[in-house]
Amino acid sequence: MSQAQKGICAEPNLHALYLTFTVVDDEVQAMRGKLAHVLDLFNHYDEEYYEAMVSGVIAIGTDYWYELYPRSIPQELAPFPDMHCEDRGAPITPGDLFIQIKADRADICHAIGAEVIQLLKPHVDLYEEISSFRYLDGRDLTGFVDGTENPKGMHKLEVAIVGDQDPEFAGGSYIHVQRYRHLMTKWQLLAEQKQEQIYGRSKADNIEFASDKKAAFAHTKRTNLKDPAGKSVEILRQSMPYGNMTVQGLFFISCACSPQPFTDMLRSMIFGDEHGNYDKLLDFTVAETGGAYFAPSVKFIKQHATDH
Repeated sequence: MSQAQKGICAEPNLHALYLTFTVVDDEVQAMRGKLAHVLDLFNHYDEEYYEAMVSGVIAIGTDYWYELYPRSIPQELAPFPDMHCEDRGAPITPGDLFIQIKADRADICHAIGAEVIQLLKPHVDLYEEISSFRYLDGRDLTGFVDGTENPKGMHKLEVAIVGDQDPEFAGGSYIHVQRYRHLMTKWQLLAEQKQEQIYGRSKADNIEFASDKKAAFAHTKRTNLKDPAGKSVEILRQSMPYGNMTVQGLFFISCACSPQPFTDMLRSMIFGDEHGNYDKLLDFTVAETGGAYFAPSVKFIKQHATDH
């Protein structure tokens, strides 16, 4: 399999910087070359500051992909799923390029981000930058451990990375990004027992409730899905908390070998089951951004850097 970008399956870090860009010109040949240089930047900082566990991901928005690599299209490339039900929704926001930078040092994330922006000028505008951080023992700002359902070990690769089913794009990953803003005041008014009921697991020791003890609206119930063959529908999450004393939330990132698992989970959360039991957590957190991307293999980016 072609080498996947390091940041897709990287272990959790202490810090992250997420950069979302819109492309403002049509110099695609220059952009293809510059994306290869961004990979070199990641490698340089990883070697220079190896103790910081540096990793990165370059992902191309599904619309912009057709301009950047018009002769090579991933089999399942699809726009972000547009879903809305009552006051729950998944908005679609601008994004031609998404770059994830992670390290165990905030200064290294900043340094790489500054060089990336300098390199990509004047071809892009920075739509959004979000700095994220590890919170306590890997918890979301709601107080619950995040990413408990993530696949482990080599199984990560099966879940997150495209394989031989699409040979040209083996080593790539379908990326979905959402920035959620938590309604913290509303959440903190809930008793801990009610919070646990909404999540479907205990808060302090992170023990998942037995299936028959979970409410139909529990977050773990709505996101733990099976396909028609009875196989678990899985994604690899690279999410991290963000915020300050005014705004807090979760920067959610899904990496998968197909866009379908994310779409299925989002539908289950927003629309719920046949009885209308949606994910009750959505009463306490609001998606403010949404984008669909594809992160090709290292080989693909470098091979196409000199395309004419």
